[in-house]
Amino acid sequence: MNAGERGMEIEGKFIKFTAIGVYLEESAIPWLAGKWNGKTANELMDSVEFFREIVTGPFEKFTQVTMILPLTGKQYSEKVSENCSAYWKAIGIYSDAEAKAIEKFLEVFKDESFPPGASILFTQSPLGSLTISFSKDGVIPEVGHSVIENVPLSGAVLESIIGKQGVSPAARRSVAERLSELLKASDGSAH
Repeated sequence: MNAGERGMEIEGKFIKFTAIGVYLEESAIPWLAGKWNGKTANELMDSVEFFREIVTGPFEKFTQVTMILPLTGKQYSEKVSENCSAYWKAIGIYSDAEAKAIEKFLEVFKDESFPPGASILFTQSPLGSLTISFSKDGVIPEVGHSVIENVPLSGAVLESIIGKQGVSPAARRSVAERLSELLKASDGSAH
């Protein structure tokens, strides 16, 4: 449904590392429509509350992070973990459970490497589990590699991508633009 990239400026040049796709279960549209129908893409883009509702909404989310440049699992997971921990500390919810979830997250990635074209796949269930899968050949695996049962981690991974301080403003903009279109096309039923 939505795409963006993540990169950084190196010596005055923007270097893209990953391409990111964010997909929401169909039930997200009627759930979001009651409050957000009729809003422009720019209004949605600027709304922290809108993206919090996407992250916490009672529908499945799927995120595909595809490598443009090679990256090790350790590099990727350390950066994501750092972003998640900073977010939790900022909102005052960092606990032993989150520390353990971060340990599991780092463990899942420690021996992985991602050449260009390889993908990391995150599925967030409405119940709070985070399923992590890997694809080296463009095929989405039927069974996840690992499942981490931690509601804050599940949400923080997506928040770290599309949230206000997320690593991919392009993915955030794409989500806002596409959902603005889909909400306008919906019947506007409330949640």
